[in-house]
Amino acid sequence: MHTQQPPHPGHDLTTTGQKPLNAFIVGNAGSGKSTFARRLAQQSGAICLSLDAIAFESGTSQRRPLADSLAAAEAFMDQHSQWVLEGCYADIFEALLSRAEALYFLNPGTAACIAHCRARRWEPDKFASPAEQATQLEALIPWVSSYDTRDDAYGLRQHRALFEAFQGPKYEFTDPAAYA
Repeated sequence: MHTQQPPHPGHDLTTTGQKPLNAFIVGNAGSGKSTFARRLAQQSGAICLSLDAIAFESGTSQRRPLADSLAAAEAFMDQHSQWVLEGCYADIFEALLSRAEALYFLNPGTAACIAHCRARRWEPDKFASPAEQATQLEALIPWVSSYDTRDDAYGLRQHRALFEAFQGPKYEFTDPAAYA
């Protein structure tokens, strides 16, 4: 396993300093994937895609067929020479693993993820109002809490398997201060 922590929070997080950088970021809800993806994209000039945007039917909590999500991700990657995809969807990442040049696994533990979820500012790109986000939070917390024991595409076991299967440069971060 290639677990690497940058020497300080402001460290350049690009793996080689060369472009293009095409990376996947996986982890539990609340692990800091979106924040880290924006920072990595800013450093590398890449365009970010949150897999939340392609994993669900528009305006619902219903997962799209995997083939549809994969087609949308492929189209995004084909459209941009430099990209960062972030999400908790091991099934999507697994099918596209050969396209990534680097894999980042954010694994700060469920307590940190829950704290991040509770402290999260309103996300107008995901929720119509702060009240809607607060309502969703109550359902999200038990889901985040079960990360270590779930066997689905969103759980630790599948994220660990994805990380182990990736043959390129890969980095596991367990301390949010190292990547926040």
